[in-house]
Amino acid sequence: MREHMHQTVIKKDNRKEDFIKEKIVVSALKTGAPVDVARTIADKLQKEANKEITTSEIRESVLHELHKHNPEWSRRWISYDKGVKRLYKRMY
Repeated sequence: MREHMHQTVIKKDNRKEDFIKEKIVVSALKTGAPVDVARTIADKLQKEANKEITTSEIRESVLHELHKHNPEWSRRWISYDKGVKRLYKRMY
């Protein structure tokens, strides 16, 4: 099995932190996605991501994958972000 290269997430304020796949899993679970789907989404993003990835790229990729599986899950994510983080203007 191939080891994943070290990946860095570039935050909105340009801080950098390590890519932690479990953060994606937990976020997907909070939308109602089952564990297997949440892990599949996180694995796919980890495999496709470059050495550095922005939080907005992560967000868009996860939203796209959630929407493919169940549009309600992506709506829940957006609703959370709008209410708590106030990040989204576009709805799926």
